[in-house]
Amino acid sequence: MTVKGRDVKTGLPRDILVTSSEMLELLSRPARLIVDEILNVLELSSPELVGDISKNGIVLTGGGSLIWGMDRIIHDRTEIPCMVADNAESCAALGCGKSLKWINGMQEGTINIARRKLMKEQ
Repeated sequence: MTVKGRDVKTGLPRDILVTSSEMLELLSRPARLIVDEILNVLELSSPELVGDISKNGIVLTGGGSLIWGMDRIIHDRTEIPCMVADNAESCAALGCGKSLKWINGMQEGTINIARRKLMKEQ
């Protein structure tokens, strides 16, 4: 793929050809770090939660989940089924929008804590 950007040395715009093998090499370390963090979370989670995750699988969301092979890397290291969500790049925004419906009914959370602080100051 040809990508466009600014040459760091000259400061001028430049087009370069980037191969998939170069991208694979570039992304291998960050992918490994992501999987290591997933394994850390699973290790710290309750056995019941890990059992549910093992049974139902991991659903990847966000733009990073669209990186080719990310689901396979996670599955290979965790041995847990892994899939990319439909409309993965919009999941976080859609979830935030849906959560606004429940904001007034929240028992505890950062919003209510912030409200309490404001009420004490007044």
